[in-house]
Formats: sequence, structure tokens, C-alpha cells
Amino acid sequence: MFYKKWDRISTSVFKQNDYWSYMIDEYIIDNSIKGNYHYVHTNGSSMIIPIFEDGTLLLIEQYRYLNNRISIEFPCGGVPPQTSYEENAIKELREETGYNSNNLLYLGEFSPYTGASDEICKVYSAKQLFIDPLSPDVTEDLCIKKLDIDEVQKMIEENIIWDGLTLAAWALFQKNLRMK
Repeated sequence: MFYKKWDRISTSVFKQNDYWSYMIDEYIIDNSIKGNYHYVHTNGSSMIIPIFEDGTLLLIEQYRYLNNRISIEFPCGGVPPQTSYEENAIKELREETGYNSNNLLYLGEFSPYTGASDEICKVYSAKQLFIDPLSPDVTEDLCIKKLDIDEVQKMIEENIIWDGLTLAAWALFQKNLRMK
């Protein structure tokens, strides 16, 4: 299959904050179609699936302003500049759950919002957990939930867990379980 070639003519930052940049690219397709593409640029995000020795999973419950709903999710956060995905995964785990890990395993990656953002979210499992808290972000009001695999699956099926990043990470986690 032949895909039309897109060439970037220019890139500009429309607006920027501490988390992402609102970008506008001018492009040309096959040297004939010109246009502007608006998107959000990020350094990516890290999502962590914390697993206790008994197989219990650690999730967080928090209020999501844009949806005006409570959401149950795996710990996750944007990658700051000059920080690796792995370093960010440990930082987010410590900030959002109060735990750290001696066993971080890469499970896979996905694009949370293809077409609107260039973000890549890398997913890790975290085992050998131990208490090692960092202070959470002042905007986060988090409640920790310990759930077994069947409880998480049931909450997904009942649409209690509805966060897209968590659902994508769950698919990668399930794939990893089947491969063992």
C-alpha cells in the first residue's frame, strides 16, 4: 500500500506550559496539498502497574476535572525534561502510592491520543514494592486501592474503570501474563 508522504515545512509553538506545548506545523502532502496541523507535544508519560507479592494490584482513585468524575487508574504521569521513562515511573509510583520498587519491568507502549498528540506512554510493572513516599503534586487528591486481578477485570467490564490509559496498560499487562 502506498501512503501519501507528509513533509513538515515549519513548526511553531502556539502556547506552552510546564506539561506540554501546543504546536502548529505547516505541512505539504505529495508536493501539492498544504495545510496546518495543530497538536499537543509532550515528552511522553510513564504508567506503572504495581504488583504485591500476593498478586494484588495497586491503583489510585482520583477526581478528573475535565470529566467531572472519579477515576480509578494505575499511577501515571508526564515525563519531565531530562528524565527517562524509567526514572519517571519510579517518581510517579512514589508520589502517587508511597511505594517504590526493586523490580521494574517494561511491558510495552502506546499512543494515548493519536492524531491530537505525539505522546507515547510506556507501561511498566513494578514488583518487590517497599514503602518510600514522595510528596504528591498539590493538585492531586489520591486514594489508594488494592485490588486483585479479577476485581480489576470486573471493574473494567462494568465501566467502573474507564480511564483510557489504564485500559491500554491493562491490555499490555494481560498480554504479558499470557506470555508467561
